[in-house]
Amino acid sequence: MGLEELEKRIGVLEDIEAIKKLHRKYVFCLSCRAWDDLLDCFAEDATADIWKHGLRRGKKEITELVYNVFDKLEKTPGHLVGQPVISVEGDRARGYWILYLFPHVPQGEPMTWMQGRHDCEYVKIDGEWKFSAVKFTRPWPPEDVTTGRARIGSP
Repeated sequence: MGLEELEKRIGVLEDIEAIKKLHRKYVFCLSCRAWDDLLDCFAEDATADIWKHGLRRGKKEITELVYNVFDKLEKTPGHLVGQPVISVEGDRARGYWILYLFPHVPQGEPMTWMQGRHDCEYVKIDGEWKFSAVKFTRPWPPEDVTTGRARIGSP
C-alpha cells in the first residue's frame, strides 16, 4: 500500500471521527435543549423526518420544528447514541445509529427508556461536517406482524 492510499484511508477515518463528534454534539444539545447549537449541526438545505412529527425541508422548517415542537415537549433527562455505522464517500457520508431516550419519570418510579434509530446523511461544507438528512424511526427495530420478530433491515 502506497503513501497516497494510506493518506486517503486516514482521511476517511478522520472524517468518520468528525461525523461521530457532530452526532454526539447534536444529541448533547438535544438533552440540554441548546437549540441554536443543535441547529448549527444542519446544512441549510437539510431535511429532518423525526418520528411522528413529519418531514421538514430546509433549515427554516427544521428551526420551526425545534422551537414549535421540541421546545414544548416535556424535558427528557437524557439521550444516548451508540453503535454507529458510517460510510464516507468524498464530501458525503451516510450512517445509522441507535438512539436511547430516557424520559422523565416521577421520583420513586422506575426509570424507563425508549429506543429508536437515526438514519443520517452528512455533507462536508467548508471542511465541516453537517447533517444533510436525519430520520428518526421509533419503535425500532420494527416488528414483523406475521412473525412477531424484529425486522433488522432498513426501516
